[in-house]
Amino acid sequence: MSTTLLDVKHLCVDVRTPTGPLRIVNDVSFTVQRGEAVGLVGESGSGKSMTAFALINLFPSPLVHISSGEVWLEGRQLSTLSPDALRAVRGARVGMVFQDPSTYLDPLMPVGRQIAQTLRAHGQTEGCEARVLDLLNLMELAKPAQVARQYPHELSGGMRQRILIAAALAMKPALLIADEPTTALDVTVQAGILRLLVRLRQQLDLGILLITHDLAVVAQTCQRVNVMYAGELIEQNEVAPLFANPRHPYTQGLLRSVLNPQSRASRLFFIPGSVPMAGQALPGCRFHPRCPIRQPGRCDLETPALAPAATDTGLTRCHLAAGPAAADAWREDALALQAPQPSP
Repeated sequence: MSTTLLDVKHLCVDVRTPTGPLRIVNDVSFTVQRGEAVGLVGESGSGKSMTAFALINLFPSPLVHISSGEVWLEGRQLSTLSPDALRAVRGARVGMVFQDPSTYLDPLMPVGRQIAQTLRAHGQTEGCEARVLDLLNLMELAKPAQVARQYPHELSGGMRQRILIAAALAMKPALLIADEPTTALDVTVQAGILRLLVRLRQQLDLGILLITHDLAVVAQTCQRVNVMYAGELIEQNEVAPLFANPRHPYTQGLLRSVLNPQSRASRLFFIPGSVPMAGQALPGCRFHPRCPIRQPGRCDLETPALAPAATDTGLTRCHLAAGPAAADAWREDALALQAPQPSP
């Protein structure tokens, strides 16, 4: 029986500026169960990585901070822990895998020693070499003893990503946060990493938060998905019903850009405009400047709530989600009537 591993409640993240705080993540709530993979999806600049950094309070700048909300892991609130207590959680109960291995691996140190650093940082000094070899075997790397002695530049991109995953799992954490773990890899290597994550989830009863811009990756890996736009969650659902019946125009656009129908195969679909700049608080629905079915006077003025959409099983942040227009927001007649405007 699944139990809640991670519970994020009304999380808000601000950046301190000379003119006052700038909100970059707004009122985000979601859960991850033990043994479950949950996707966090959106375009670059939507706030996905900042949400991930907030979970373990590991921001890239001291100007960024959690302004409100709660982050609970295994029944313990992380957002109120002291820096020392939080350091004991990072790596031990939460592992994190970053997008570009070459940025996070020391080019002057063999990768086996780098994996062992995680163990030693948490006081495990005996049996490190054997544990490193076990981890490399778990990563499906041939000749693990030889790999452990190699330097990052001697390994392929896919092998370096597996080294990062091994280091993140060294202390047997309950939760793995994977931030765009396959973006820099070619298609065949990406498929291997995704299969590895699925196997690790099942074998280790591991909770995974997978951050990506690619819904196709979510379809292969996750059980539930959260779609993020401009710092807010705009749709939440299980993967199958979301793919079968997305209710938010933004989610439909993301899906169409990945899963273009055969009848439109000769036309490249894209969502016009771009995500608003971080912290730019638009009135009304944040997606309305790009939305093909927006209703002037409502969508540009009234802020929609994240709520059930009629008979749908998930939650959607759209005034029109329950209506017929949202069934296929990007149909040709809707686009002809109202071309989306670029974000200001």
